[in-house]
Amino acid sequence: MHKLRNLLEKIDGRGYKAYKEIRGSYKFKDYRLHIDHVQGDPFATPSKIRIEVPKSRTIIKEEWELTRERKIRIEDTIARSVAMAIQDQDKCAGGSGMGGMITIDQPGQEVLERTAVNLSSNSIFICLSIGLPAKGRTVLGQQAEKMFSVILPHIVRSSVYSLEEAAVLETVKLCDQQTAIRDYLKKENLVAFVANGSVLPRKSGINDRPLNVDNVVPFQSPGSLEVSITLPHRDTPITGMGIKEGVTLVVGGGYHGKSTVIVAIERGVYDHIAGDGREYVLSHNAAMKVRAEDGRRITNVNISPFIKNLPFGKTTSNFSSENASGSTSQAATIIESIEAKAKVLLIDEDTSATNFMIRDKRMQQLVSKEKEPITPFIDKVKQLYQEYSISTILVMGGSGDYFDVADTVILMDQYKPHEVTDKAKEIARDTATGRDIEGGELFGDIDQRKPTSASLDSRKGKRSKVSARGLKTIQFGMTDIKLDYVEQLTDPSQTRAIAEILHFLEKKNWLENLTIAHLLEKVEKQMNQKGLESFTEFPNQHPGDLARPRMLELASALNRLRTLKINK
Repeated sequence: MHKLRNLLEKIDGRGYKAYKEIRGSYKFKDYRLHIDHVQGDPFATPSKIRIEVPKSRTIIKEEWELTRERKIRIEDTIARSVAMAIQDQDKCAGGSGMGGMITIDQPGQEVLERTAVNLSSNSIFICLSIGLPAKGRTVLGQQAEKMFSVILPHIVRSSVYSLEEAAVLETVKLCDQQTAIRDYLKKENLVAFVANGSVLPRKSGINDRPLNVDNVVPFQSPGSLEVSITLPHRDTPITGMGIKEGVTLVVGGGYHGKSTVIVAIERGVYDHIAGDGREYVLSHNAAMKVRAEDGRRITNVNISPFIKNLPFGKTTSNFSSENASGSTSQAATIIESIEAKAKVLLIDEDTSATNFMIRDKRMQQLVSKEKEPITPFIDKVKQLYQEYSISTILVMGGSGDYFDVADTVILMDQYKPHEVTDKAKEIARDTATGRDIEGGELFGDIDQRKPTSASLDSRKGKRSKVSARGLKTIQFGMTDIKLDYVEQLTDPSQTRAIAEILHFLEKKNWLENLTIAHLLEKVEKQMNQKGLESFTEFPNQHPGDLARPRMLELASALNRLRTLKINK
């Protein structure tokens, strides 16, 4: 600590690059400070530091880390406490550019595995980004000394050293309960659970916090779909709607809550914090939201289960396009999701291509099957479950033809769900449309593609350039990967992690001779064994601001890479 003060006094008033001299480790009263990276300019990417806190001096108990899920929850709790302490701290230190800034990779409503906080056997490592103070490009040593000697110690004392045991214990209990619900889903062959009393609507499209409870109709399961689950740390079972495997249809008029339900289910692949309203809304962790995506690139995908017999004999068993249509992109996304081991498809009619979803009897009579290359999803959805055990939850407001293929039909009426399967089936029998079933008796083959190592090229000029720009864009060399319609990507730190993983795959040449499915398995295995930081350049230092993505989103990024090449 004294050495650092002396160094800052020595470089005060010098050029900004003099800050490079403070790299290293310093012992403070309550923790050890590691300065891993020093920015070269006040306007450059902030400096990276780690705070190493002795675990024995905190309230963290060994039993709180007994499971992987609990450990992630404790790390998340600490990260939130640090973020709150940073918001409350005095912001007197400053200067040019990002001078005086202190940030942590702050969690949102979901609980994600992050590199921001890491619990080792003896220590708690807290990763922060800081802007070293400057006037123009001149070192402000006194302000920097205040950051390190006053502000940072205050943040540490106000966060990790001020955790309340009762509050932390509540987060551990919620973690155990969410884990128990996920175990129940697997055991009972359910793909989703929505607890009674859940608050599903959000404040807005850009604010993921719950809508004010006074303006919300709490969720209440139909009696016929209600299940009760015994949970730890709770005297009475929790009740709510269990959605079974198979084909589930969510219907209803506009503005009655259909899309709100499916959005809650698509986000249920992640655990949520207490007070979110969706704490007990959980879905299969391999559920994938699928939609039309005009203009996306497709590389050597076998879309023949949905599209074949194109004009002029163009093949669809190895289909590529630089600018796919809505129906073609939706077909490709489904096949790619199956390739990446998705087990549940989530589809909303509002974001789907109409000609991909349905072809009614009248259209079949006017345009014969020989002249229509597209087999609509309605004729494949049942085969998907029967042959590949892939379930579908589908929001539909415009076509009753889906009553024929649905196993469960849920009607949303003024934000309240009602099971109407029997009534829907009766309507289907009494008003048979007589539409012809298209596409054959089987779904079709799912190919396993092998990308070439040439697919990943991060060079931009003489240097490698890989970076995430917000939530939906990754720059990879000379090309951008656009993820605007990958809707279950929820945090920019997940996007940064995907960028790091792709760069790692390039450097290690992992793409050679592996199918996409095997590649994803290999990545997940390393992530589980060595952590997300193992994909970064300096895993033993500041690992960056990363959150764990699902392999389905990693596959989505790889498939949207415009330089992707497939071994034929």
